Amino acid sequence: MDLDMLNMFVIAGGTLAIPILAFVASFLLWPSALIKIYYWYWRRALGMQVRYANYDDYQFCFSYRGRPGFRPSILMLHGFSAHKDMWLSVVKFLPKNLHLICVDMPGHEGTTRSSLDDYSINGQVKRIHQFVECIKLNRKPFHLIGTSMGGNVAGVYAAQYPAEICSLSLVCPAGLPYPTDNKFLKRLRELKESERIDRVPLIPSTPEEMADMLKLCSYVRFKVPQQILQGLVDVRIPHNEFYRKLFLEIADEKSRHSLHENMSKIKAPTQIIWGKQDQVLDVSGADILAKSIPDCQVHILENCGHSVVVERPRKTAKLVLEFLALVHNTENNKKLV
Repeated sequence: MDLDMLNMFVIAGGTLAIPILAFVASFLLWPSALIKIYYWYWRRALGMQVRYANYDDYQFCFSYRGRPGFRPSILMLHGFSAHKDMWLSVVKFLPKNLHLICVDMPGHEGTTRSSLDDYSINGQVKRIHQFVECIKLNRKPFHLIGTSMGGNVAGVYAAQYPAEICSLSLVCPAGLPYPTDNKFLKRLRELKESERIDRVPLIPSTPEEMADMLKLCSYVRFKVPQQILQGLVDVRIPHNEFYRKLFLEIADEKSRHSLHENMSKIKAPTQIIWGKQDQVLDVSGADILAKSIPDCQVHILENCGHSVVVERPRKTAKLVLEFLALVHNTENNKKLV
């Protein structure tokens, strides 16, 4: 092998080694940066664009794909301590010609966080309505989908602004009372009574607590490397004080059963999706909603926990699309009569 050939291999090897070493260094030293890059990559790959909308001095951050068209736009509301990118796994299985909007809920990610803001469920509903007005989404009725805390907000929104909603999907929504508390709710009551709000299982501060939270929220046991767990914690820790304040707001008397108090006012065709093995919010909530909301479909997913969007994204997308098609066909038939 001559010297030029040797130099070529050395240069080529060095060129390949740099990104590989950078990846390894990021994985070992800055796993949180790797997680942010991961979401950036998937947004880009799925064609989701990030934008900002302002209501007076309040800023909303959202991602979107497509434009308003013949079919209803879809607005997605994420759960407690999550962000708009949690919907990417579902977006992957939705048609690219649908108009999709995923917004960061009040105080989360890129949306304004203020100590003076009202983070109760009603307060969040008002903020989301401001966002809808900002981007003129309510020029015609849209489909609203929310999960967990976002499901609570979505249900109350549909009750308070019925003219704006053509259909509604609630995925393991919060805001309901239960005949008996599950293990998780009993644990929360004990923590509240002992004023140990810093120990809430949904607000992890260590990789071990993060692993426990994933086990709590998912039926499927994901094998997550220690470094990724550390990265997930690193991303959350700066926001944990806010999450504790938010948790107290939504667990307070005025918000705890907001969906239950408003469910009889929901007039839009409604779809309930729930994981049968949900350890956070008991699946019996689906029956509570079905008995009070007319035109309500219920889908109980076997071998699935609270994180339906993450555990069963393809199934979630399929159910939503089938529901939208059914609602659309029903409306067309009514017009023909």
